[in-house]
Amino acid sequence: MAETPASSDDTPDVQTTETNCYCPLGGVMELLSRRYAMQVICVVGAIGPARYGEIAETFGEVSSSTLSTRLDELVERGYLSREQYAEIPPRVEYELTERGDELREKLDPLLEWADEQESCV
Repeated sequence: MAETPASSDDTPDVQTTETNCYCPLGGVMELLSRRYAMQVICVVGAIGPARYGEIAETFGEVSSSTLSTRLDELVERGYLSREQYAEIPPRVEYELTERGDELREKLDPLLEWADEQESCV
């Protein structure tokens, strides 16, 4: 007699909810998959404290709305800090937090791998 397969009730639901999450990558990947998020982490990590214009320059043509939103999200999630100086003209600088720097360190091998793949093409 053949065994009956385990019912789907035997496996945990992998969807995330506010109360439990079975995939620790879910939230991070959701953020990093957004346009410019990973690049912002890498750029700010490479050049240190940077103003909006300095970050935007590294992307060439970039929607200011999209970049502003991404910077705000990265600040809100604790990957970047935003320092506003009381100067004329106003000056705002973004810098990696400890959390952001940890993420950048994890991204470095991926960037090296991607660079190798590009040189193979």
